[in-house]
Amino acid sequence: MNDNAPTLTARKASKPRIAIGLLLSALVLNLVLITPNQTRAFTWDALQMVPLELPFILFALWLMPAQARFTRIARVVLVTWLMLLTVARLADIGTFIAFDRGFNIVVDWNLITAGFLTLLATIGSLSTLLAVLGLTLALVALAYVLWLATGAWAKLGVSPAWRRAATAGLVGSLILVVTDTSYALQRWGWGAPTPGDAYSTRQTVGYVQQWVSAFKGLRQFNLMASLDPFAKNQQRLSKLDHRDVLIIFIESYGRSSFQNPLYAPTHINTLTKAQKSLNDKGVAMRSGWLSAPMVGGQSWLSHSTLASGLWVSDQGRYRALMQSQRQTLFHYAQQAGFRTAAIMPGIRMAWPEGEFYGFDAIYDADMLGYKGLPFNWVTMPDQFTLKAMDRLIRQPSKTKPLRDAPLFAQIALISSHAPWLPIPPVIDWDAIGDGQIFNQWANSAETPEQVWSDQDRVRDQFRQAVDYSLQTVFSYAEQHADDPPLIIIVGDHEPARFVSQNPNKTVAMHVLGPPELVARINDWGWTDGLIPDEALTPWRMDTFRDEFLHAFSDGVTQ
Repeated sequence: MNDNAPTLTARKASKPRIAIGLLLSALVLNLVLITPNQTRAFTWDALQMVPLELPFILFALWLMPAQARFTRIARVVLVTWLMLLTVARLADIGTFIAFDRGFNIVVDWNLITAGFLTLLATIGSLSTLLAVLGLTLALVALAYVLWLATGAWAKLGVSPAWRRAATAGLVGSLILVVTDTSYALQRWGWGAPTPGDAYSTRQTVGYVQQWVSAFKGLRQFNLMASLDPFAKNQQRLSKLDHRDVLIIFIESYGRSSFQNPLYAPTHINTLTKAQKSLNDKGVAMRSGWLSAPMVGGQSWLSHSTLASGLWVSDQGRYRALMQSQRQTLFHYAQQAGFRTAAIMPGIRMAWPEGEFYGFDAIYDADMLGYKGLPFNWVTMPDQFTLKAMDRLIRQPSKTKPLRDAPLFAQIALISSHAPWLPIPPVIDWDAIGDGQIFNQWANSAETPEQVWSDQDRVRDQFRQAVDYSLQTVFSYAEQHADDPPLIIIVGDHEPARFVSQNPNKTVAMHVLGPPELVARINDWGWTDGLIPDEALTPWRMDTFRDEFLHAFSDGVTQ
């Protein structure tokens, strides 16, 4: 009797511990199942969600034989599913913050590297390393906890008396999961409410559908890339009168510069001053709106969309475009007798994609001749970039005194690229030299780590950076007002949503140059001057190529 007493006591004492362990295991599974994939969904209301998958999982584990190999395999599959779902949700959170859309591994895998490099530029190597290490350890810990949680329920075992009830619970919960998921995905018209939400199952099905849709979309994109309404026209860009054409992208310049009260007073004031000065010098101006294919980053998607006339909204489409025979605006400019060039101060390594566009020459950061200090991620100030373009390919030189062929160039400015500091002033163009004059401002600001700890400070730096780019571009236009090229100034995309505080993807475009050339776009219905009418309907950015070819080509056939 005495020998058995401790054992009975231990058994009685273990029952509460087992119950607590089962409860905690169920709580862990519950929290993983209801974890949102967007930051705005992290609310107290989210904790009230009842995941219909939870009872199915618990009943299934309860019914499985504790030591069977099948049970271990089932637990591995379950934990793997939950971990992949968690990683997918974390990826969604990152892309929703940066680009206002979810993550699609079929077309977005390159964003992993891009995100890592952005973190390096924004918070530094040590902080990035600690962040990546911390995330890795957290995921490993979560996988271990999930393994223990599934094991607790699998070890519980079910007595013959409870097996029938557990089986009924398993079947009933499965029916609820299938019903709720099918209704949410509009597979049938069931409209009765379920006592919970099969959120994780629905999201998993959604991810698979998204991946399948991405593959189908790429096939359709390849077909579109092979069709070109201007392929047969032989008089493309004949109405440009051999005038230089400069397509200047301003990083992160969008509609928020006109609508957000944090930015509009500054940016509209700069545009108003520039408009008056250019008008006084006889330069004509028209402005409108374009819808960019994304927000927050990946500027090359906008560059390729504008040039190709195709909607390049993700990296998969971009890769497909690079492998196609699509003719860009720059190919057609070549065929019309223009010299084509790309001025890319943000390119610091090999850029094989550049061969696709039809550029005769590509000037990356190293080729522009900047000898000053970098401005964090920004390799050189915008003013130096534009001055270098004149020096290298626009103005006569000893080696190329005539430069008979007109220029058709893309210039991707980067001073208004995150992290938006430091910000130099616009200086005398003749004082720029090799760029060392900018050193006095290169290290004059706070570090990105200091600024990015406060979202209000981030927004103020953005305001200043975009204003610097605007001042620089219009100062350049004023410098050349006596013999103006046709200048097309366009924002590549809006900044991240927390900066823009604007729900759309609209960017501004300004066309300025000789009145007789700008008059050729009068039928576009755009606003006279540099401040586009708010009521104008934005064009999709992929329509620009064909509209431009229509406006400046003779004998257009489609």
